Amino acid sequence: MMAAVAYLASSGYAQDAAVTPGADDPKPSGISQVLNLVLRNIDAVFVVIILLSITALTLIISSVLRLRQSAFMPEQTIGTIRGMIENRQFKELIDYTEVDNSFVARAINPALKRAPSFSAMKEAMETSIGEQSAEQFRKIEYLNIIGNLGPLLGLLGTVLGMIDAFSDMERAKGQADPAILAGGISKALAHTFMGLFLAVPSLAAFGVLRTVVDRLTVRASLVCEELLLMIKPPDAKPGVTPTRPPGTPTPAPP
Repeated sequence: MMAAVAYLASSGYAQDAAVTPGADDPKPSGISQVLNLVLRNIDAVFVVIILLSITALTLIISSVLRLRQSAFMPEQTIGTIRGMIENRQFKELIDYTEVDNSFVARAINPALKRAPSFSAMKEAMETSIGEQSAEQFRKIEYLNIIGNLGPLLGLLGTVLGMIDAFSDMERAKGQADPAILAGGISKALAHTFMGLFLAVPSLAAFGVLRTVVDRLTVRASLVCEELLLMIKPPDAKPGVTPTRPPGTPTPAPP
């Protein structure tokens, strides 16, 4: 590839030296040059990269809207749960957390169904927290996959472009027109650019969103633990069965 670029540069320099009338023409901006380069080299690989770019943008927007503290730990939900626990309205609390889709409610609900054993309730809550955390990480993992595919797709397009360039040289028996050779090289560079254009934002967004998910799940876990401790009687110890909250189903005999 470097040899082809060097050949193109030397040939192009010779032509530029011979053609001077247009030397004073204004040059297009860098953005215009990039857009022209991209539009001239659209092919199947480009279409795949563009589709993945749209997918990545959709994932980023949906994740930003979903990963908010108000969605994980709504103040109204926490206040309602806290009030029901203080009033010992456990039957109503089970019904409420059954329909509320927040992180906290989904973690508390299975714990309430495991009463009266506090250790079983805590285990159920931790299991639910782990499942919800894994679910959130899986949703943003697609950005990591897309980000890693970007350079590979760019490399594929680069290889195809260089194949075109050297095929032109072969057909011309080593005397290819630099303008024709430039087409293959520009195709290679355009695909490299688009691959990086897809990868860099996707991987950056994945890193940021992963940190956000981790921070929100930790905070929500602390809130859930605080709420669960409100259910435990003051004299209960881990592993000791507290009084059954009213309204909870009685386990079937073995």
